[in-house]
Amino acid sequence: MVTKMSKPKQKIGVLIEAHFDETEYRGFNDFFPKNGYQIDYISHLWGYDQLTFKGNDFTEEVTVCTEVEDVEPTDYDGIILIGGYAMDRLRYEANPKPGQPNQSSAVKFLRAAVRAMDTNHLKIGTICHSLWLFCAAPELLRGRKVTCAHNLIYDVQNAGGIVQFEGDETKKIHIDGNLIAAKHPDVTHEFMGVFLEEIKKQQMQKVSA
Repeated sequence: MVTKMSKPKQKIGVLIEAHFDETEYRGFNDFFPKNGYQIDYISHLWGYDQLTFKGNDFTEEVTVCTEVEDVEPTDYDGIILIGGYAMDRLRYEANPKPGQPNQSSAVKFLRAAVRAMDTNHLKIGTICHSLWLFCAAPELLRGRKVTCAHNLIYDVQNAGGIVQFEGDETKKIHIDGNLIAAKHPDVTHEFMGVFLEEIKKQQMQKVSA
């Protein structure tokens, strides 16, 4: 008798904290599971087994049980940084030191994720304000072409990112290698579709390699 191997669970990790964007949150929860991907919300839990975070409008909340220090970016098919103010909160350092690069747990995770991204092992998605996490480690953003919300343009440029425009607005979506950036929550659906297609392309490349 031949025993069929079960297909590994396809997973997308979403970094999240309080004041996350609720439009994106609802979109992720609907779209990705419908397309066969489990969503795993990841955060720094500060020693707790779980924490519950509320969104920007206080109409959505998420209870997170996955500590960012306990997982690897490559445990996932893709990593998304949710918008809103969540990434600003995740880059917080309790004990910063003069001249020392940001040592927050989420930024350390992002460094590992970018290494995996740059060696073609991972897709990273950003939307709206979520490039704030990249701005905490400018070496990760320097020279990369991205898009973002208009009020984040100068943060991104000061960190060395190259903001892409369409006329007098930032682009809705931009792909730079394995980094997929989106402008704001109004393009959430388009962003999710592009992000999923990019993941599928990478999976096909791995199969054919």
